[in-house]
This record gives sequence, structure tokens and C-alpha cells, in this order.
Amino acid sequence: MLLSVPTSIVAEAANPFASTVLDGSLLLAVPIAILAGLVSFLSPCVLPLVPGYLGYVTGLTGVDLNKQARGRMTWGISLFILGFTAVFMLTGVLFAQLSIWLRFQGDWVTRILGLLVIIMGIVFMGGFRFMQRDMKVHARPAAGLWGAPILGITFGLGWAPCIGPTLAAVLALSSGANPQPEKAALLTFAYCMGLGVPFLLIALAFRRGMGALKAVRKHQVLLMRLGGGMMIVLGILMATGLWGTWVTQLQDWFANEVRLPI
Repeated sequence: MLLSVPTSIVAEAANPFASTVLDGSLLLAVPIAILAGLVSFLSPCVLPLVPGYLGYVTGLTGVDLNKQARGRMTWGISLFILGFTAVFMLTGVLFAQLSIWLRFQGDWVTRILGLLVIIMGIVFMGGFRFMQRDMKVHARPAAGLWGAPILGITFGLGWAPCIGPTLAAVLALSSGANPQPEKAALLTFAYCMGLGVPFLLIALAFRRGMGALKAVRKHQVLLMRLGGGMMIVLGILMATGLWGTWVTQLQDWFANEVRLPI
């Protein structure tokens, strides 16, 4: 008697990318990772410093920066984004691989990480004063395009109370019951896009972008509370097991109803 094997299972076994995509957690986690990156960009640790970063990666300030053509500014900020993306993606892959080596996986791990995400949500909202200090690499490369990727790397290293908690939440999503380096790389890349694309948009429309930044800064307290609240809710879902249940249901639906051309 011959048994028929679903096409989705065959694709998953034959193609590692299909295996990663068919992981139902990504359908929920990728949008959350992008949103976490955006929340970090809008935080007091990043938003007020945007003009400074733009000036540093172009090597220009003041009036010269206002008159600068889009090309140089776009190239500079793109290299800056590339720098911190490399750091965050490498961190995510190493974290997932370490979880595998230590056999740090299973539903119980997801629940523990959920508690950690709750704590990180509180930190993001300003709680736990001892975690509100910045710990960064103070070395600065030469201003300009050549130093832009190095500045991005130093931006990605260390701890900031508005970036560390959101990145920790993304790392928690990439591990848990089934840690995979591929999934960690994809989620941290999504996080970097949420954090980096606003930089790029402002570089492409500098004057309008500066005006938008001033408007957003008036609501930063609300944004911090919403971002921290989002992380706390996510942590509760993970700690109570609801996240795992939703992931399983979504994965079953995706595997049975969706056919990927891969």
C-alpha cells in the first residue's frame, strides 16, 4: 500500500527555505519584529539623534547638510544601516545556535523567555533604573561615507534601554520551542528593516523628514508606553502558552492550505 505525502511536506524536506517559511511562528513574528524596530527608531534613544547620524555619515553639518544632495546622504545612511544589520543578524544567529547546542528548547523555554520579554517591556517603559544606563562603544570612526558602516557597527554593539529590550524580544521570538539560525536571521533582519527604513526615508526627503521628526517627538512618551505595552502583551502570550497554541494552529493552516512555489 502506497502512502501519499502532502506536497508541503515534500517541499519542506527538500528545501530549507521552505522549512523556514512553513514555520507558522514567522507569520506572526515577522510583523512584530518590524514593529519592534520601528518602535526603537521612534524612541528617545534614537529619534533625537537622527540629524546627528545623518551629519556624521555624510561628514556634513548645519547649512551644508540642508543643502546636501540626496545621493551622498542615501549612500551614507545605507552603509550605516548595513553596519548595525550585520551586528544584529550575527547576534540572532549566534543566540539561536547557542540555544541548540545547550538544548535550550521546548515549550518551557518559550514560557521563560515570555517572562524575560515582560521584564524588557517594563525596562522599555522606563522601569528598573539600573537598566536605564547606556553601555556603548565610545570609539568613533572618521566622519563620512568610509566611516558610516563602522558607525553602524558601533551603534549595534552595547546596550541602550530603548534598543536592547526590543532586540531581546525579537531574539526571544527566534528561539524558544524550536530555535533555528535561519529563523533568527530572518527575524533580526526584519527588526533592522523596521529600525533602518525610517532612517533611509528621512535621508531621501530630508527637510520633510525633519519636520515629521519634530511632530513625532511631541508624542514620544505615548509611543514608549505603547511599545512597552506591546512587549508586555507578547510576553504574557508566550508565558501562558497562548503564543505556542496560535503558532501551531497557524502552521497547520499554512501547511495544509497554502502551496508555495518552492
